[in-house]
Amino acid sequence: MLFTDRHEAGRRLAKRLLALKDKRPVVLALPRGGVPVGFEVARALAAPLDLVLVRKIGVPQQEEFALAAVADGEHPELVVDRGLMDSLDISPEYLEAAKSAALQEIERRRHVYLGDRRPVDVAGCTAIVVDDGIATGATMLAALRATRRRGPARLVIAVPVAPGDRLERLRGEADEIVCLDTPADFFAVGQFYREFPQLRDAEVVALLDQARAFVKSDHT
Repeated sequence: MLFTDRHEAGRRLAKRLLALKDKRPVVLALPRGGVPVGFEVARALAAPLDLVLVRKIGVPQQEEFALAAVADGEHPELVVDRGLMDSLDISPEYLEAAKSAALQEIERRRHVYLGDRRPVDVAGCTAIVVDDGIATGATMLAALRATRRRGPARLVIAVPVAPGDRLERLRGEADEIVCLDTPADFFAVGQFYREFPQLRDAEVVALLDQARAFVKSDHT
């Protein structure tokens, strides 16, 4: 399955999520790439759109090769591939330094994206965690665990595309998984989009501002 861009993928994903419209949904997007997808889902469900601030931690000299991920929270949620860490002989000191740098970037993004806005309360709601796709699953796992701590009544993964084996590993972390395509030949999320640009911070902020018009409720 090939998507035109993230917005088109979000509209197609939203059609599969319409049954949740009356389940008090809150859409939580992983920035940056998940925000346009989440924007379209939130619009279709007339739901609040918020962020799960999470950062991948790469192995030394290979930032795209995920060693771990950390998600924002009072007690940051750290997910580590211990087998990979051992096999590459990565030191605990490296992991701690990388975690600290990731949390600093999360704090920067919180200030830029959200300013003084408080997080949307997901307690007792259906939390739909959205990204533009799943590759290793590390950032999604951290995001799910951080969101679960916030007490949603139901936790849903919603992505346009992901490898089937990665989804299976995440199955125990969510109450429901909605994925449009699980291709056998999977190299990177971007291969399933005709247009897959790097989003700028300003674009994320603009989408969040526009999304505030989707819902008028006690969430906002």
